Amino acid sequence: MNNKSRLWAVIFSVVLLWSAINPKDYLIWLLEVFPALIGASVMLATRRSFPLTRLIAVLILLHCIILMVGGHYTYAEVPFFDWLGEVLGWQRNNYDKLGHFAQGFVPAMVAREILIRKMVVSTPPWRNFLIVCFCLGFSAFYELIEWWVALLSQEAADSFLGTQGYVWDTQSDMAWALAGAVIALTLLGRMHDRQLGALGTAF
Repeated sequence: MNNKSRLWAVIFSVVLLWSAINPKDYLIWLLEVFPALIGASVMLATRRSFPLTRLIAVLILLHCIILMVGGHYTYAEVPFFDWLGEVLGWQRNNYDKLGHFAQGFVPAMVAREILIRKMVVSTPPWRNFLIVCFCLGFSAFYELIEWWVALLSQEAADSFLGTQGYVWDTQSDMAWALAGAVIALTLLGRMHDRQLGALGTAF
């Protein structure tokens, strides 16, 4: 493990430990943090066979931090976004929208790296179209998971769903994921290509 990988692991572990100390609800914490644990485990298992570019590794870490902060406080009660809501006149805590934006932004770039390096789709417009479709599908599936959790545990439903009484919450969550995917592909494509080129990947 090189120094950058060690730094990644240290930051992840510190935030995870902080997140696990006296969260608002341990069931909600586990539900919210579980995807971060899965992501870190996959990275660890594939670090030699499929080492990620620096950009993708950093994005995954940022996404994990967003998940762990949301798990600690619940997405409806992150203090900084309560304060930000007062300043900007929001009617609700919008930390969940940041989470769903990241849910499109980060998976879009991870999918881009896999599709390019595995040479799944060679035409950029088709590749971007499929990536956006994947991100929307992923977002929709996550909304189904939230629904299933709500059906199984009414007590945890409000905290995990984070709707805060907003009737269009599901639709707006998917819209934020869509926006995240499109913005990521638009803004980070060239930077990503340069890092892929340093790995000797043709694209």
